[in-house]
Amino acid sequence: MRSQAAERRAVIAEALTWQGTPWHHRARIKGAGVDCIQFLIGVYHACGLCPGVDTGYYPPDWMRHRDEERLLNGVRQYAAEIEAPGLGDIVVYRFGRCFSHAGIFTGPNEIVHAYLAERVVTRGDPDGGRLAGRERKFFSVWGDE
Repeated sequence: MRSQAAERRAVIAEALTWQGTPWHHRARIKGAGVDCIQFLIGVYHACGLCPGVDTGYYPPDWMRHRDEERLLNGVRQYAAEIEAPGLGDIVVYRFGRCFSHAGIFTGPNEIVHAYLAERVVTRGDPDGGRLAGRERKFFSVWGDE
């Protein structure tokens, strides 16, 4: 069994291997296409920390027309909400009418995310650009410790 520290390092290493993967709605193929939801599933599944979840169909603009917290409800099945994130933890942002974008902390002031605005999996400032000032929540697959 790996330690939590080793699992966190594995999550970061795996997330970084997705860099440069084009953004593509509902895809989950490293190097070919992925969206932010599928990126989370792909990374944590590759590290043995969640099952290969089938999200079912969701339209590209689901966050603009519904108040239902589909992303939050999905994340809550596998991770606990926490106050402050650590390396390898998840950040979820509100875009539109609900929380609809997510990334993984890979450094103190860095996330990796499949970002529609840049059309690619990229590293970014969790408080910069279009993410600045957005309501956000943090989650950890290691619980709320």
